[in-house]
Amino acid sequence: MRFVLIIVCLLVAAPSMAHQLKSSITTVLFNKRTHNVELMHRFYLHDTEHAVGTLFNGKIDIISNKVDQQRFAKYVESHIALQTLSGEPLPLSFVGAQVDGKFFWVYQEAPIPQGIEGIKMSNGALRDLWPAQVNMVNIEGKGKIRTLNFAQDDTWLEARFEQN
Repeated sequence: MRFVLIIVCLLVAAPSMAHQLKSSITTVLFNKRTHNVELMHRFYLHDTEHAVGTLFNGKIDIISNKVDQQRFAKYVESHIALQTLSGEPLPLSFVGAQVDGKFFWVYQEAPIPQGIEGIKMSNGALRDLWPAQVNMVNIEGKGKIRTLNFAQDDTWLEARFEQN
C-alpha cells in the first residue's frame, strides 16, 4: 500500500516538475492604411514577472506599476531590430505597452520603406536570460504570412516577400 501511495504522489507531482516552455509571439504587420510596419510583442505575464525580477533586482510590480512596465518595454525595445534585406536599419518607435489578461504587450512601429522586398529581423528578448526561450514572429500584410522562429543561436533571420 505504501508503494502505491508513493507512485500516486509522484504522478500527481510530475506535471509541476515539468520544464516550462519559455516563448513569445510577435506580429509584424505591414499596415497599408497607416503606411507603417507595426510590431506587437506578446509575452506571458508569468514569464515577464520572472524576467523583471531578474533584470531589475528587487521588488517589482509589472501588473500595476507603470514605471516597471516601461522598464520592461525598454528592455524589449533594446532586443528588437528590423532591417531591409540590404541591411538598412528601420528605426522603430515605441508606441506603448500594456497588461492584458495573462499577457504583457509591447508595441512598436516604423514607416514602411518604398519598394521593400523583405526584412531582416533580430529578436533576442528574454533569450539572454533563458537560452531555451523561443521567439516566434509572424509577418503579415505582404503576401502570405511568413513565420520566423528565433531559437538557440539565431540572431538575425529574414523573410522575403512575394512580388506583385
